[in-house]
Amino acid sequence: MEHLSHDILIIGGGAAGLRAAIAAAELNPKLDIAIVSKVYPMRSHTVSAEGGMAAVLRTDYDNFDLHAYDTIKGSDFLADQDAVEFFVKEAPKESIRLEHWGCPFSRDPDGRISVRAFGGMSVKRTLFATDKIGFHLLHTLFQTSLKFENIRRYDEWFATSILVDNGQVDGVTAIDIRSGELVSFLAKAVVIATGGCGRIYQFTTNGWIKTGDGMAMAYRVGVPLKDMEMVQYHPTLLPNTGILITEAARGEGGHLLNKDGERFLKRYVPNKMELGPRDILSRAEMTEIKEGRGFEGPYGSYVNLDLTHLGAETIEAKLPFVKELAERYLGIDPVHEMIPVRPGQHYMMGGVHTDIHGYTGLPGLYAAGEMACVSMNGANRLGSNSLTECLVFGAEAGIGAAEYAIKQRSPSFGNPVQGLALEEEKRIYDRVLKSETGEKISTVRAEMQKTMEEHACGLLGDLKKRMKNAVVEDKDRVYNTDLVSALELDFMLDIAETIAYAALARKESRGAHSRTDYPKRDDVQFLKHLVVYETGTVPRIDTMPVSITRWKPEARVY
Repeated sequence: MEHLSHDILIIGGGAAGLRAAIAAAELNPKLDIAIVSKVYPMRSHTVSAEGGMAAVLRTDYDNFDLHAYDTIKGSDFLADQDAVEFFVKEAPKESIRLEHWGCPFSRDPDGRISVRAFGGMSVKRTLFATDKIGFHLLHTLFQTSLKFENIRRYDEWFATSILVDNGQVDGVTAIDIRSGELVSFLAKAVVIATGGCGRIYQFTTNGWIKTGDGMAMAYRVGVPLKDMEMVQYHPTLLPNTGILITEAARGEGGHLLNKDGERFLKRYVPNKMELGPRDILSRAEMTEIKEGRGFEGPYGSYVNLDLTHLGAETIEAKLPFVKELAERYLGIDPVHEMIPVRPGQHYMMGGVHTDIHGYTGLPGLYAAGEMACVSMNGANRLGSNSLTECLVFGAEAGIGAAEYAIKQRSPSFGNPVQGLALEEEKRIYDRVLKSETGEKISTVRAEMQKTMEEHACGLLGDLKKRMKNAVVEDKDRVYNTDLVSALELDFMLDIAETIAYAALARKESRGAHSRTDYPKRDDVQFLKHLVVYETGTVPRIDTMPVSITRWKPEARVY
């Protein structure tokens, strides 16, 4: 086994990981920083973001308190308010910094960065770059990272475990996907920024790489996962593919219609209509469908998104990617025809527990982005907060890791670290790869996805047992995507179980978490975070208080 060493390891090359690397490199140019990513950074899922990023730049009508209140109300009062206040104050700085680095934001005629309306936001504060903000933001961060000679990249390397010695992180193990060889990376500090876990679900906006790797690795070394029951569904996915039609389409004035041609949201969010929060809109669509007011098509039930009244000029200027997606994947021109949409899994509010500075509680381990839970999103994230969150808390995690690394001695590759790495090598090559008979990985994965849509706890335990006997059909090591899929599925089953057990424990309905047997929010019993610990058997559920600074819980009415 080869051993490599760096001062700081960042696992994940998306917005949060790149921002963490830049922040660490700026803090101390002498630090040796490495980014380990299972895909080339420009293929990270950040590139898929379409609508925009939220920040208070229009101070003539907007302010920090208003952004904080919208975020806290949107979270159904489960967000930690100290984290939200920190976030809204840092968001404009990060946005301006990104603009100075070269992000090509859309502009108003007077030269200011354009802003648009977004769901749950009381004013226009979502900065955008047509409807391709993720593409431009990720390009900007990636190109900026190239300026730093002390940042090294390991593209197409798949991290498999975190190495912990004497109560602190010493590095990770990772497979070089090109060669199939496992390597140990030693580091003084590790930042995990591997994104969400949407591929646990069958119908999701998430790309194939969103398999919860970082969440599971942290969970397996004793770091708790927080708010895992809070899984966001987005209201506008194409029924045939799950491809997202951005919230910007509604921000620019699009309407949601049922089969009667009615803007049905007047029954659910009369003061916000299409600009209501995602959790409420998704449930409203499902209610319309269940009560017979939806459409039926070859890919199931749906409602219509109508942009035709916006006109060709607006659609082509502000929503060109929406037009391209509708034409390419449905054969529909949204200038003249309505787009069929339905809800699907989109985002995880929950993740690895961290403080405001990305620290997980395990010395040397930091986390940021969708896989982390600070928690500023609580029970429901407002659209366009997540990209800015990646910048704000990615930077904090990078700074925290750098400050920690500066004070530490370089770890040495002796026992027990060597023993842990060799045990991981045996797990992957002697158990996962060598098994000759058993179920297909794809069969177990499909059953997991079906289970998450219908019923979970007991069946997931059975699937974890079956996974131990699953077979990797490709026995070669070079670019063995079958092996990577098996390891990803192993991670996903752990995370799926934490979601199911946390959802069972929260006996109320709050934000994205909706239960027919407990239909009301219960602030007496459940104004608290649920945290999940790995035990080797069923997950253990504990609680943490919600940080409330100035905004007392109130009825969430729009």
